[in-house]
Amino acid sequence: MTSRRRFLMQAAAFGGVALAARPGVSPARAAAQSGSAADYAAMYRERRNWGRWGANDQVGAINLITAEKRRAAAGLVQTGRTVSLSRTFEPPQHFMTKGSLGPGSGYVMDYLGFIYHGVTITHIDALCHIWDDDGMWQGRDPDVEVTTQGAHFGDITHWKEGIITKGVLIDVPRHRGEPHVSIEQPVTGEELEAIAQAENVTVEPGDALLVHSGWGAYMASDSDRSQGGPGLHASCAEFIRDHDVALLGWDLMDARPQGDLAWPVHGVLFNFGVALLDNALLEPIAEACAEENRWSFLFQALPLNVAGGTGSPVNPIAMF
Repeated sequence: MTSRRRFLMQAAAFGGVALAARPGVSPARAAAQSGSAADYAAMYRERRNWGRWGANDQVGAINLITAEKRRAAAGLVQTGRTVSLSRTFEPPQHFMTKGSLGPGSGYVMDYLGFIYHGVTITHIDALCHIWDDDGMWQGRDPDVEVTTQGAHFGDITHWKEGIITKGVLIDVPRHRGEPHVSIEQPVTGEELEAIAQAENVTVEPGDALLVHSGWGAYMASDSDRSQGGPGLHASCAEFIRDHDVALLGWDLMDARPQGDLAWPVHGVLFNFGVALLDNALLEPIAEACAEENRWSFLFQALPLNVAGGTGSPVNPIAMF
């Protein structure tokens, strides 16, 4: 099991160079900005949602998406325009089998072999996907709850009813006037606040927060990837918890420094019970939001009902 202290020290080493605590900020926000591993650990423990919905809850922050929340989100639909947030699914193993149905007719079936976690397939991480020295979601022991037969606690089946809520897009490149987020300037929690205000949107409990960092432009650039990668600063985790976000979606991951790479956002969402929409395609929704002149919409993601699954490939849809 990866050392929590080592993880937090990596995160703090990066966080400390980008932000400085200022008078008037909350104690937790100051902790997020301080660059101290001890402060990071205290903040994550202090803000955990373990037990918030009961000791045996396996739904996490998706509990915040109530029937009333879904009805309100449905009210955002005006034109019926839909946008997919999924990259094209190209499994590394794709085997075809043809068969006959009689003279002149036939059928075809296919087998797909893939690992959806990583940076190639758009997917949702279940609550069992990540843990630290204190355990996985609800403090459960991953050596007990996750076996070669699958996850027995916090698996993806607990979101089988779908994640349907208000979506909010934070378009960082548009706000900055740059093609993509840079390694030197990661996305911070304060910047998320500023962009939301500029877009005239309010991030509310149960929302799906989508952060567009400019994956396509970054991959097409000649940026030196040996120095790390652009993305979200650790302070974004505090923003997510402050606003009771139910799901985070992104196209780039955590901001990564040179050397050992910390996961200061990806690696702590399980503390809050937040779903992660990983490797999303956000350029089309960014274009649609600009054309519609609105950055909130109905968000729908329907994970596969995989018994014991640590996540699921998904094709999320935004509807205006």
